[in-house]
Amino acid sequence: MEAKARKKRNAFVDADSCVACGCCVRVCPLGAISIPKGIAAKVDLERCVGCGKCAKECPASVIEIREV
Repeated sequence: MEAKARKKRNAFVDADSCVACGCCVRVCPLGAISIPKGIAAKVDLERCVGCGKCAKECPASVIEIREV
């Protein structure tokens, strides 16, 4: 029986609703989130492993983990 390949997961930020509080930046274990120009969180999809820590920490609930 063949092992099923795991789909890659990434965090996605609703930039229009993000308040740039920085909570996600502080909890990301891989440093995959930044807040350029202090406007909204941005996820580096190459570094993100979809662990979900940022989504759990976000007080505005604007981060979603999706399979890609």
